[in-house]
Amino acid sequence: MTTAQNAPLTTFAEPTPMGLIGLAIGCAALTPIALGLTLTPAAFRTAAMLCLLFGGGCQFLAGVMSLANKNLYGGTLFTTFAFNWVMNWWILTSIAGGVMPDHAILLSADICFFIIFAAMTYGFGFFSGLLFLFLLIIDLMYAFKIVAGVAGTTALALPIAALTMILGLAALWIAFALLLNPVTGRHLFWFPGPVFRAGSSGK
Repeated sequence: MTTAQNAPLTTFAEPTPMGLIGLAIGCAALTPIALGLTLTPAAFRTAAMLCLLFGGGCQFLAGVMSLANKNLYGGTLFTTFAFNWVMNWWILTSIAGGVMPDHAILLSADICFFIIFAAMTYGFGFFSGLLFLFLLIIDLMYAFKIVAGVAGTTALALPIAALTMILGLAALWIAFALLLNPVTGRHLFWFPGPVFRAGSSGK
């Protein structure tokens, strides 16, 4: 059992809410484009900047701060996501400039991301059911993107847009749970315990 005397010291306050809020803003910026509501060069450039600042910037800071706090799992996820958002910035900027990124290379990267996030989804099940669900949404997004890329279809564009919105809302929910539940002393936002239990390593 962890006590106040042997609890691990942290360098920074918990950075997870900042990373999740940045992710939510990035998802909000992508939503009008994903829904096909605006596809102008100005729209792509505007979304690209928000993806870079909030999606990339907030999550990079959250990742580095988590690693400094010796949180390997959260730090790895946030920093990986941060560079993923930088890639989104580059893709949107390229499209705004009339250059379409190579389809085969992006598809290969999406497959790799799917494998990474699927493995991390299982791991997050040992922390919280809500975090497990959050990663499942990401897994489903990448699965749809891969199927759409392989089949060369736009039929999954609307489901991917819907998942983008759901992901942003889920990120805000978790961020608010981490920020407001401790402050109010109430469970204003549902935040369940682990889905899985770690096995005993005893002899």
